[in-house]
Amino acid sequence: MKAIRRFTVRTVLPESLAALDELAGNLRWSWHEPTRELFDYIDPEAWERTGDPVALLGAVSPDRVEALAADSEFVERADALRDDLRRYISEPRWYQTVTDAPSAIAYFSPEFGIAAALPQYSGGLGILAGDHLKSASDLGVPLLGVGLFYRSGYFTQSISPDGWQLEAYPVLDPDGLPLSVLRGADGAPVQVALALPNGTLFARIWQADVGRVKLLLLDTDIPENDESLRTVTDRLYGGGGEHRLLQELLLGIGGVRAIKAYVDLTGTRFPKVFHTNEGHAGFLGLERISDLVAAGGLSFDEALQVVRAGTVFTTHTPVPAGIDRFERSLIETYFSTDLLPGVDAPDVVRLGAEDYAGGNPDVFNMAVMGLRLAQHANGVSLLHGAVSRGMFAGLWPGFDPDDVPITSVTNGVHAPTWTDPMLLRLAADKLGTYDTTRADWTSSALADTDLWDVKRDMRQQLIEDARRRLRESWLAQSPGTVVPSWIDDVLDPDVLTIGFARRVPTYKRLTLMLHDPKRLKAILTNRKRPVQLIIAGKSHPADDEGKRLIQELVQFSQDPDVRRRLVFLPNYDIAMAQLLYPGTDVWLNNPLRPLEACGTSGMKAALNGALNLSILDGWWDEYYDGENGWAIPSSDAAGDGAERDALEATALYDLIEHQVAPRFYDRDKEGVPKRWLASMRHTLATLSPTLSADRMVKQYVETLYTPAGRAAALIAEDDYAGGRELAAWKQRVDEAWSGVHVLHVESGGLAAIPRIGDELHVRAQVQLGTLTADDVSVEVVYGRSLEGDTLENTTLVELVPLAEDGDGGSSEGATTFAGAVTLTSPGSFGYNVRIVPKNASLASPAELGLVAVAK
Repeated sequence: MKAIRRFTVRTVLPESLAALDELAGNLRWSWHEPTRELFDYIDPEAWERTGDPVALLGAVSPDRVEALAADSEFVERADALRDDLRRYISEPRWYQTVTDAPSAIAYFSPEFGIAAALPQYSGGLGILAGDHLKSASDLGVPLLGVGLFYRSGYFTQSISPDGWQLEAYPVLDPDGLPLSVLRGADGAPVQVALALPNGTLFARIWQADVGRVKLLLLDTDIPENDESLRTVTDRLYGGGGEHRLLQELLLGIGGVRAIKAYVDLTGTRFPKVFHTNEGHAGFLGLERISDLVAAGGLSFDEALQVVRAGTVFTTHTPVPAGIDRFERSLIETYFSTDLLPGVDAPDVVRLGAEDYAGGNPDVFNMAVMGLRLAQHANGVSLLHGAVSRGMFAGLWPGFDPDDVPITSVTNGVHAPTWTDPMLLRLAADKLGTYDTTRADWTSSALADTDLWDVKRDMRQQLIEDARRRLRESWLAQSPGTVVPSWIDDVLDPDVLTIGFARRVPTYKRLTLMLHDPKRLKAILTNRKRPVQLIIAGKSHPADDEGKRLIQELVQFSQDPDVRRRLVFLPNYDIAMAQLLYPGTDVWLNNPLRPLEACGTSGMKAALNGALNLSILDGWWDEYYDGENGWAIPSSDAAGDGAERDALEATALYDLIEHQVAPRFYDRDKEGVPKRWLASMRHTLATLSPTLSADRMVKQYVETLYTPAGRAAALIAEDDYAGGRELAAWKQRVDEAWSGVHVLHVESGGLAAIPRIGDELHVRAQVQLGTLTADDVSVEVVYGRSLEGDTLENTTLVELVPLAEDGDGGSSEGATTFAGAVTLTSPGSFGYNVRIVPKNASLASPAELGLVAVAK
């Protein structure tokens, strides 16, 4: 018989064990190894099964509780860890040494991957968000996270006997998770409400403590909602267009309302900076505009300037198809209500309109709105930043892609979460620190044999876990049958192990390795240099093409000749990943370049000494140095997709056969692969610090949060005078820009044969119409001149108005600007002159999308 409802009954702990409740209630346990070891001591079998302190304490027997309470050494250990947690939360850390940094920052994301015990993530975006919160906590950044609580998470994956992905949606009991309800002074749950066209959507607020960071999660499965609205937060990325819109309205608008309620209750500071992690939360800017219109007496455009100043938008999507787009009519319907007082539907539609070349006027684009609501924007690797500037260039017509105001902050991963405990202990024992990002991995204090032994142990750990998962999968497919004996022999801890795990959209090319099945089989079963592949990944439930790729791979893995050398592990999640990354020797990534925004799975593998074998895409394009792995050549010039796949698959096979496997199996007399270990040491030494989420969060603080906080404070002074003035100035410049032109350019000062160090003198006669010289910047743009007169590696020099022409603002006459450029590089040289708007409150001269160029 099956239960009609399931809930968690928590153990009542004696006072002497009160520290356990405090430790279990803060998700710092998910990355703090001493706390994890404490819970493991309580019941090793239950801890291995659950990995969740709340579930563990709910399952521990009264006799065991009594024994622990009587164990003074255990009680002392628990109390010491609780005291350490309290110090961690309260003591100053790195952020407290930063000057002029925002007093509070809100971080919005549709998913958060913090621990397997809190399954609120689907893949890389959520894991990145979780790592962001953890490093923010470690660094003392005053971050407040906001997301949704999905009753069924993403989905649980299983594989049918014929290899097809099956999805299940087990309902989570939040009372059995490390969460608590936000309650008011009267003890009642705090709720937020959104006015909809046909009713009101209510949501309660769950709280999670992620170290020093508070995470608020909104949940609509409450009695106050009609049955149709209770399911708004049922599943992550589930449902159709209107269901997704409701989720994103709740995340953005409801999320800001949740912050206001939390701030009112706790007395904490209201965020100065709002960070939108991808476009799903973009509506948060509209709620803030509504507040400013209502309370500050600002117009919509004035409030928009204030909101933009303190907003950071991060795009993670390198393909237009990955962006949420809604029917324009649907947006008009939802915003023609009392949802946002002071905000009219046409103003909303204008923010998300694809009103540029190639855009669709009938859709509302969430990424476009995110960019228009944020003065500060970034991609998630250097290459992705460049791709994003090209993809969104239509929002800034007339500007070169390099001028598009989207920078980049390359993702990082949280080292304490993703570094295996065995490697942590090795670093502590041999190198004197648990911080693997600062350990000296090249030190002679660490013997090659010690490092190699630990790597083999991590490989063995992974293989045991893989066999367990395969047994469970077999029994799920064929209940009541006997698990075949060959599963006990799957994989070998002494064989070169390659890992591949990620979401399964087609561009990630899960089955590129199957392009030549005979050659792959020969590589896997090579007698002298065998290779084994461990693969995992989920396809979106609506993506049948992704499911077909999984099926093709699973069916190949069922071949008796390869089934001990290639396995597909179902239900890829954090718990699996924390064993998969450390246990692999090589991490494989073969997306279609440049469609991988970053690809943090390879980063996590590198933090455990794995070498990467990857297309030069995402982070690998930035960090590959020839010693930390191998670059699969990209065949961008191939005639079609099939030819490209064939060329890149052949290159992959060649690398494994002729470079990867020989280096792994080249051993000294003691059986140690010296050359391989040199690459491992190099990888750990050079990539551990730079791939750390600490580096990433520091970069956000220094290059985006602090400038955004400074701009927000400045524009809010004197009752938002800066916002009022900036809105009026932008309107005036926009209306006058049709009268701005570069009339004539002349230059001189160079010898017949120009040389480095010579000065090029430039004079430009411009027409400013009703604008003044203070409203614009007239600039020489110069650099290397390519075929077709295209300029690359450009530099700007601002010209100054000549005194005899006045300020150019009193008539329709011309003004002359002049300046000089020093020649610093040999080779082909070219230049042009442009006019762009200029204002101290602009973060970029391209912000208004206005430019006049000499022709």
